[in-house]
Amino acid sequence: MSREKKTGYDPHGIEERWIKVWEAAGSSHVDESSPKPPYAIVIPPPNITGFLHIGHAMNNTLQDILIRWRRMQGYNALWLPGTDHAGIATQNVVERQLRSEGVERDALGREGFVARVWQWKEESGGTIIRQLKRLGAFCDWERECFTMDEPRQQAVREVFVRLFHEGLIYRGERLINWCPRCRTALSDIEVEHEETKGLLYHIAYPLADDPATRLVVATTRPETMLGDTAVAVHPDDPRHNGQIGRRVMLPLTGRSIPVVGDSILVDREFGTGAVKITPAHDFNDFEAGERHGLPRIALFDEAGRISSSIPDAQIEPALYREIEGLGTEQAREIVVRWLQDRGLLVKVDAHLHAVGKCYRCRTVVEPLLSPQWFVRVGPLADPAIRAVEEGRTRFVPQHWENTYFAWMRNIKDWCISRQLWWGHQVPAWYCRECDGDNLVCEAAGAATAMATPGDEEAHRILRDATPIVASSLPAACPRCGGHALVRDPDVLDTWFSSALWPFSTMGWPEQTELLRRFYPTSTLVTSFDIIFFWVARMMMMGLKFMNDVPFREVYIHALVRDAEGQKMSKSKGNVVDPLEIIDKHGADAFRFTLAALAAQGRDIRLSEDRIEGYRHFCNKLWNAHQFLARYLPILEGPLPPVNSLSLDLADRWLLHRLYGLIGSVTGALEEYRFNEAASALYQFVWHEYCDWYLEIVKSRLTSESSREQQQAGVALLLFGLETALRLLHPFMPFITEEIWQQLPHRGGTSLMLDHWPKADPVWEAADADASMGLLMDLTRAARDLRSDLEIPPSKWVRLVLRTASDNDDRAIEAVMPYLAALTRAEQVAFGRHLDRPSPAAVGLVGGIEVHLPVDDLSVFTARQQKLRRELDKVEQELARVDKKLSNADFVSKAPPEVVTKQREEQARLMDTRTKLLQHLERIDQLVRPT
Repeated sequence: MSREKKTGYDPHGIEERWIKVWEAAGSSHVDESSPKPPYAIVIPPPNITGFLHIGHAMNNTLQDILIRWRRMQGYNALWLPGTDHAGIATQNVVERQLRSEGVERDALGREGFVARVWQWKEESGGTIIRQLKRLGAFCDWERECFTMDEPRQQAVREVFVRLFHEGLIYRGERLINWCPRCRTALSDIEVEHEETKGLLYHIAYPLADDPATRLVVATTRPETMLGDTAVAVHPDDPRHNGQIGRRVMLPLTGRSIPVVGDSILVDREFGTGAVKITPAHDFNDFEAGERHGLPRIALFDEAGRISSSIPDAQIEPALYREIEGLGTEQAREIVVRWLQDRGLLVKVDAHLHAVGKCYRCRTVVEPLLSPQWFVRVGPLADPAIRAVEEGRTRFVPQHWENTYFAWMRNIKDWCISRQLWWGHQVPAWYCRECDGDNLVCEAAGAATAMATPGDEEAHRILRDATPIVASSLPAACPRCGGHALVRDPDVLDTWFSSALWPFSTMGWPEQTELLRRFYPTSTLVTSFDIIFFWVARMMMMGLKFMNDVPFREVYIHALVRDAEGQKMSKSKGNVVDPLEIIDKHGADAFRFTLAALAAQGRDIRLSEDRIEGYRHFCNKLWNAHQFLARYLPILEGPLPPVNSLSLDLADRWLLHRLYGLIGSVTGALEEYRFNEAASALYQFVWHEYCDWYLEIVKSRLTSESSREQQQAGVALLLFGLETALRLLHPFMPFITEEIWQQLPHRGGTSLMLDHWPKADPVWEAADADASMGLLMDLTRAARDLRSDLEIPPSKWVRLVLRTASDNDDRAIEAVMPYLAALTRAEQVAFGRHLDRPSPAAVGLVGGIEVHLPVDDLSVFTARQQKLRRELDKVEQELARVDKKLSNADFVSKAPPEVVTKQREEQARLMDTRTKLLQHLERIDQLVRPT
């Protein structure tokens, strides 16, 4: 987006200046010794590889609103910032950078590669922080943390060691999710499943003692059959339960495998009722293998290719020569061909199934049998479930508790080890003397060989090795006293360090004053997609190591979609770049848009039209300030207490509206209803303050009103604007600070350090509200009549108000000082017994008839003719569009965006036609017979 030249408020220089001023003044820094009540938020740490995207913008805008609001309410409000080291993502970025230089990471070795990542971090890792500052993020930047800085490393080591010695971390061989591209294990929630069109292969397995009888199994992965160690049938299935205990010949191998009965694995309604069991390549099969004591035969290596040594599989030698070293897709084609050639492929069906992919690189994930580190989460999950059940942590909206419970109550042990170089290295060592047989020496720097910096050799740690877990390098092996120790090469899942974020950022394991004052934190603002990744794990770790929940409330914000409700993606070309939006419209307009759309339980449809609309709102606010500034000298001093002023009806009404506004905005923020708070502010500033009160005061200032009346008007204009600025500041920090600094105020260096408005009950004035409501209705009715007859705003008119009661007369009498000026009426007559003027345009407000006399009926006739000409033109255009959209060929063959554009045009024309017909009907009814 190019920056357009705009009139009115220009945010760019102003926003950049205030960012520097606030940071130089340390305005966001918190003194932990302050006696003020604490309020704390820890920022969901963005990846150091990241750039500000729309999700960041939404999340951090809402956090910033809360922090600024609580600070103004008198809280010692801490917003702790930081970034995440993002293991896989960062390693991938630096590897790509190295490859562009013609260097592979193996050539650097682990120590050199990690040093290069730190270098990249120092040079490029701060981009996201600079972008957050452009958004206006009011973090305590002096306390910025990084998940790999030394204090956080100390916290990670401490947690790992404690959990290990309590039996809550263990090392074991399990089937894990493996990304062949990233060459690392993934936890279950790091695998994203996509519905994929595939094939279901039906393969015949001949009985070993009766080859003419065959069990037919169905599988989507025929290449894994080479690692089968059993076939399962349902014990209650009469078709097959007679085969339980017999053996079948495994096709394309020299092995026979047993037929077992398994009611858990086999669904009698799916496929053939017989299921192959491959414990080393399927999670359900792994569990079945455990139940039946089956061996595990791993076919694939860490690159996702057929391994170079699989003696236990006994694959036919000719076939093995063909498939050795091939990936799964190529191996599948060859195995299918071999089955077909031997008459063992019964049939192939189209089949829709879910395929797991790496959440980072989108490579198909392969189940792999591997020794890994796990957290035994059951004992940690139970207290975290109870904490939410008991209300110690509250989800907003509440329905997200169900998502949390569903996952926590079915949680599996968490695989925390990753086969990377960048990250928190597992604090475990192995003794060369005691575990020599379990340490496979590999070439230093090999892809899977990650030695401790300084080691000349790297080692693959086998399943039976015994780890020595400690927070630092042990002086000697506790078993043999030897000093030849090898460190575990794995690093920890990035989410492991993130799980400690609420307390590690405050200095834990040291018992700091910051920790004592601000833990538990007050609110976590996050999105629904990391309830599993992050929220649940922070709950478990916080309760375990701090004996309390990490946050009192969790606000789950909605997903930001495009204007059509589509999820944003680069492939669709509908991604909104927050920085481009800020460049074009300013951060305040962007922030206010996000807040105004942040309704609970509803995804956000973001359009640039909405953002532009709120840029106009900024202009409206700025222009109100500019108008007020011209008349401030009338005050002849500081703002007097409003209760000391001589207030008329409009003044009392403004205070009444401010009283309601303060309560509405405060109450909405208390309940995280950001959209309701923003809507109330917009309604007040634009419609009540600018459209009505300012116009009333303008007439007071430009008429022969008394000096006292004029001073009261300016004082209330100032009081209303200054109060609105304080309420708006959390949403629109830059423009509100800029205007506030130019107004006379009670003192203080910054609006962000001023106090949140408190409503005075004496401001309540229901009678003034009712009277002003009548004034607005009468004014609108008169303006509508002028508009219908196209009477220029500059032309004076006469109004006749025919009332229905004495109460109407008294009500009109109360608003008469304003009505003539607002309607530009040179004469306003009102009463119950007035004659109806003729000819006249007529409107109705309750029981009051609003008459606008005209000179002759030709005014109506000319207007009717013009409207009918416009209607004819619209109907012709609409008929053309209708014809096009009723053409099935056009709808089916035209590009979707063209069809969509035509439908939008159709809707616009239909709306215009409806309005023109209503207008004509109104004109027809305006003339009252004589």
